[in-house]
Amino acid sequence: MNEIFELLIPSGILFVAAAIAYVVANKILVRLIHRIAAGTESHWDDAMVKNKVFNRLSHLVPGLVIYFGCRLAFPGAEDLNYMLRRIAMAYMLFMLLLSISAVLRTIVDGYRMREYSKQRPIKGFVQTVEIILWIVGLIAVVATLMDQSPWKFLTGIGALSAVLLLVFKDSLLGLFASFLVTANDMVRIGDWIEMPKFGADGDVIDISLNTVKVQNWDKTISTIPTYALVADPVKNWRGMSESGGRRIKRAIHIDMHTVRFCTPEMLNRFERFEHVAEYLSRRRKEVESYNLEHGVDTGLVLNGRQLTNLGTFRAYVIGYLRNHPAIHPDMTFLVRQLAPSDRGLPLEIYVFSSDQVWANYEAIQADIFDHIIAAVAEFDLAVFQSPSGRDFRRLVTG
Repeated sequence: MNEIFELLIPSGILFVAAAIAYVVANKILVRLIHRIAAGTESHWDDAMVKNKVFNRLSHLVPGLVIYFGCRLAFPGAEDLNYMLRRIAMAYMLFMLLLSISAVLRTIVDGYRMREYSKQRPIKGFVQTVEIILWIVGLIAVVATLMDQSPWKFLTGIGALSAVLLLVFKDSLLGLFASFLVTANDMVRIGDWIEMPKFGADGDVIDISLNTVKVQNWDKTISTIPTYALVADPVKNWRGMSESGGRRIKRAIHIDMHTVRFCTPEMLNRFERFEHVAEYLSRRRKEVESYNLEHGVDTGLVLNGRQLTNLGTFRAYVIGYLRNHPAIHPDMTFLVRQLAPSDRGLPLEIYVFSSDQVWANYEAIQADIFDHIIAAVAEFDLAVFQSPSGRDFRRLVTG
């Protein structure tokens, strides 16, 4: 009984001393450090506070008290001292692992504050280092508790390599994918990407070892395996963002029954339209000169060269878009006819808006086609659309 009390009293004193040391370190020193960090202009100390680096380091203090105090508490018990020192060492190694992990996350957070971090994300590489650190660290903790050499455990891991490869398959694939994505500059944080297979259509907000997070336009989050960026098709809109323009590609379908040669009366009326007046003046002179030079009988419209209302309308659309302030003047500019179909003759607009903001782009596109569709009738043309119930009612009541 006396021996038990001889152990209990020093043990109680030792662990009370460890608890007091923890309270002093964690509740007083750490809070003081946090206040100092809050008063500085540096972002690094704020990131360390956020990731609880100082809190985790404070857990080393009670371990140190037990490690060095056990000999004072139990001066004659070598076996007990040795066991307590091993336990304290394993505890401190584990807390050191947690502290280093927090430091690594701090490095990632601090790196993200740099502008170039979007082009060269390092989170995947840091997570790889963290995985290796935890594997080696946990082996050291177990070896310390069992009083064995870590090399024996490493030899055993070699025999279990096939199992480890299976367990860490996604991490290994993600590691190689991270290298390829970074080396080839395939995807950056902030890029707008589309991956229909994963339901992703939005901005990349995070690239890690195993996953890429995409915030879709409806504010949902899609999580994609990192290796899918290499294995599956990815549409990256970064090129559009960097080009300075955003493509407008849309067609209106002209009813082919309304296409005809222009009469002098029609041309005189069309010449009053601002965006086509110069074109018509020049083209009428060219047509008249050609027909006179070749002695064409202009009594028949099929003889010689003639202007059509569709060609004049296309020239008007070109003039209108050339003078539109929101159309990029130095990028691809096409107003072209596509192959006729059962839906009419498509007249396609292929230009670039100089404003890339989504809402502004949609408004510009809508304004352009509002005007073009309304202008069709002024050239004695009609837009084709499939018959609706209203059209059939007209046939019945008419």
